[in-house]
Amino acid sequence: MSNKPVNTREPLALSKTLIALILVALCIWAAQWQFQRGIDRQDRNDTIEAQLTLPALDVTEIPSKDSSQIEKFEWRTINATGTFKSDQQILLKNRYFEGKYGYEVLTRYSLSDGRFVWVDRGWVIAGKDAQTAPEVTAVPKGEVSILARVRLDKSLPVGAFFALPTSGTGMISKLNAQTGFASEGFYLDLISGSDSSLTPEAPAQLPQLSDGPHLAYSLQWVFFGGLVVYGRILIRRGQILTRKEL
Repeated sequence: MSNKPVNTREPLALSKTLIALILVALCIWAAQWQFQRGIDRQDRNDTIEAQLTLPALDVTEIPSKDSSQIEKFEWRTINATGTFKSDQQILLKNRYFEGKYGYEVLTRYSLSDGRFVWVDRGWVIAGKDAQTAPEVTAVPKGEVSILARVRLDKSLPVGAFFALPTSGTGMISKLNAQTGFASEGFYLDLISGSDSSLTPEAPAQLPQLSDGPHLAYSLQWVFFGGLVVYGRILIRRGQILTRKEL
């Protein structure tokens, strides 16, 4: 039997260890990121639930678009009085409700204090083809009162905006919802109105108030990091055992 010492040096050991450390660091970063997302989502849900339970405000209590205090009013229920601008209407496409394709209808609303806001009047189903405009309930003429929720302009659902003339010409042109007309830095999700025709058949939906899978994903990334460490140890041990057998 040879007494020659066994060479247990592993080829590229430093490189393998460095790669493993990088992978572990990435797993730890991903775990922390998912955990923080879960905390942020829980905080958001708590804020929304708290805001929804508060009594309704008058819209005049909401500061103007130049104020930095608007954000704290998001999701509050408000009462407002004003006039809808039937010729200033937007269809937000690529919206789905119960699996059906359609549009969110936003109509410009002149508040009694002189300010303008966009009001999300809910979802309508799309026409039979791309050339057919959806059937949108006409807004009542004159001054009406509404009950609505405050939403921030930055939280407007992602989509594409089209101006739909009410003259029936069928012409559709792109319209920028934020710069096409002057308006406040918030918009309103319509709940109901003094005129029964204003109550949406499919009102703007509240976000899903669940904590989501972020904690599970965070633990999953920790597990992946552990697998990397375990794998690196196995590779090292396997290298030693192989050389001993030789």
